[in-house]
Amino acid sequence: MSRLRSAAEAALDRRSFLAATGAVGVSAGIGLALRPDTHARTVAAAGPPGAAPAAPAAPGASPAAPPRVPVPGWFPTTLRTVATPRGSASGYRRLGPGPGWKRVIRTQLAAARSGRAERRTALASFVQLTDLHLTDVQHPVRTEYLRAQAAGAWRPQEALTVHGAISLVERVNALRGGPVTGADLGFVMTTGDNTDNNCKAELDWFLRTMSGGRITPDTGDPARYEGVQDSGLPLYWHPDAALRDADKQRGFPRLEGYLAAARRPVTSPGLRLPWYSTVGNHDDLPSGCFANGNGSGYLAEFAVGGRKLLSLPVGEARALEAVLRKGTDPRGGYFTDLLRRETRRMRRVTPDASRAPFTPREYVEAHLDPAYAGAGPAGHGYTRENADTGNLHYSFRISDGVLGISLDTTDKGGHFAGSIGRAQLDWLKRTLLAHRDDHVIVFSHHNSWTFDDGGGEKLVALLKRNRNVVAWINGHSHRNEILAHGGFWEISTASHVEFPQLARIVELTDNHDGTLSLFTTLIESATPHRTDYDDLSQTGLAALYRELSLNAPGARQNLAGPPEARNTELLLKKR
Repeated sequence: MSRLRSAAEAALDRRSFLAATGAVGVSAGIGLALRPDTHARTVAAAGPPGAAPAAPAAPGASPAAPPRVPVPGWFPTTLRTVATPRGSASGYRRLGPGPGWKRVIRTQLAAARSGRAERRTALASFVQLTDLHLTDVQHPVRTEYLRAQAAGAWRPQEALTVHGAISLVERVNALRGGPVTGADLGFVMTTGDNTDNNCKAELDWFLRTMSGGRITPDTGDPARYEGVQDSGLPLYWHPDAALRDADKQRGFPRLEGYLAAARRPVTSPGLRLPWYSTVGNHDDLPSGCFANGNGSGYLAEFAVGGRKLLSLPVGEARALEAVLRKGTDPRGGYFTDLLRRETRRMRRVTPDASRAPFTPREYVEAHLDPAYAGAGPAGHGYTRENADTGNLHYSFRISDGVLGISLDTTDKGGHFAGSIGRAQLDWLKRTLLAHRDDHVIVFSHHNSWTFDDGGGEKLVALLKRNRNVVAWINGHSHRNEILAHGGFWEISTASHVEFPQLARIVELTDNHDGTLSLFTTLIESATPHRTDYDDLSQTGLAALYRELSLNAPGARQNLAGPPEARNTELLLKKR
C-alpha cells in the first residue's frame, strides 16, 4: 500500500514547466515520463457464470513502492492558475491566466480533525477524464441544424476535439504524482462519452489518443471538408470565408486555413499511465440517444452514405428537438422518417465506411486490440467475456485494499438518460459483498440525477448500504458537482468539450484518526491559456479549442460548478 506524509501543494503551467525541465519547443507529445511501480490489476468478483467478468488478480502482486515527495512548483493544476475570460460577458471574450481555485474542506460526512495532514498516508491516486466527445464533424447522422431552434445544439469548437484531448494527455503525462500526497498516479479512468456519434472513426481516434499514435481527424473526401462550416449557411461559423455569419457577428474570428489545419494529421504521445474505460451513451448509441441496431438499419446505412442534411426549417427543427429532448423516439423512427422526407435539402458528400456505428462487442474488441494497448492493461478493463456477453461492467484492483468498479449505465433501449438493470444491480451487490473489507470506488458515466428509470435512487441506496463504498465518480452532466450521500461522496466532473474543459485528480488517504479523505484537484489541458490566431499548429489549435468553447452560443456558463465542487478535501468516516 502506498504511504506518504502530506506535502505542499503547488502547480505550474505548461510553458513554465517545459522551461523548468529544460525541454525545447512546445510541440505536441512533450511530457515527462511517469514510472508507476505496478499496473492496476483486474480482480475476480463473486457471481455465477455469465455475470460481467473480472479476471483474477495476479497472485503475489506486490504493493506499490513509496511515492515520491511532491516538489513545489511541479503540479500543473487549477490550484495555481485557471484559464479566465477577459472582457465584457456580452461579447466574444479572449482567455488568459487567472487566479487558481482554493481547496475547500467539506465535513458533511465526518469532522476534520487537527493534525491529520501530518498523519495521513496515501491509499490511491488516479486521474478521471470524462466526456471527451471526440467528434467526426462531417458525419451524416449529426443534427447540427437543430441550432436553428437551440443555439447550443452545435458547438463551433467541435472540429478540434482531438487536438484538445491530446493536450489533456500531455498534461496528465506532465504530472509527477498526486498534488497532496505525492503518490504515484496509478491509472487514468475515462467515464464515458469518449466518442460523440458512436462512429468507428471516432473510436479509433479515441483509442489512439489514449494509447499513442498518429490520427487524421477527418472522414470523407481527404482533399476537402464536407461539413456545415463551408456550407454558406449563416447559421454556422465559417472560419475560412468572408461570410458575415451569425457567429462572426458575435465576434468570432476569420481564420483562413482553419478547416485544412483542423483536418491535418496529429500525433498523440499516449498516456504513460495504465488507463481504463467506462462506456457512455454517446459511445453505445447512435447520436447518444437511439437504440443500437447492431450495425444495420436505415441510420447505419445513412451514416456511411453520400448525403448529409445541413439545414432544416425552424418548425421542423423545433419538433425534432422536442422529440429528442423528451426521449420519445428511442429507435429513431421519427428521425428516420424526417431524413427520408428531407432528401432534396441534403448535400452530397463522399461515402465513408469508417463512419459506421460500432456495436458493444466491437467497442470491447477494439479495446482488446494490441494495436491500442498503450501503457495497458490489456483490454483497459474489458475482457473477452465482456465482448462475448455484451455486459460492459467489470471490477479491477486499484491498490492493496482499494477496489474499482466500472458500471454500464447506458439505456440500451435508446435514450440519453441513465439506466441500470436488475442483473447489473445484482452483480454489483455480489461484488460489494465479496470485497466488504476493501475500500470501493465506483465509476459510471451517468450521475444519480440523470437516470430515467429510478436507477439513480436505487444505486445511491445500494451504495449507502455498503459501508465499504467511499466514492461514486461520474460525468454526463458536463458540470462539476459533489454530493454527500450518507457514507460516501458522489463526484461528478465537467466535460472536456465545453468550457472550462477540465479533468480531475483523485487521491484517497487514511488520516489515522478514524477518518478518510478524498482530495479532488481539477486540471486543464497543457495548452497555453492565451490563443494566438496565427498559430494553427497542433498546440495552437488546442488553445483555440478552449477559447471557442468559452464563446460557443448557447453554452452554459456555470459548468465549473461552485467552489465546493472543484478542488476539495472530502472527509468521511473510516469503516
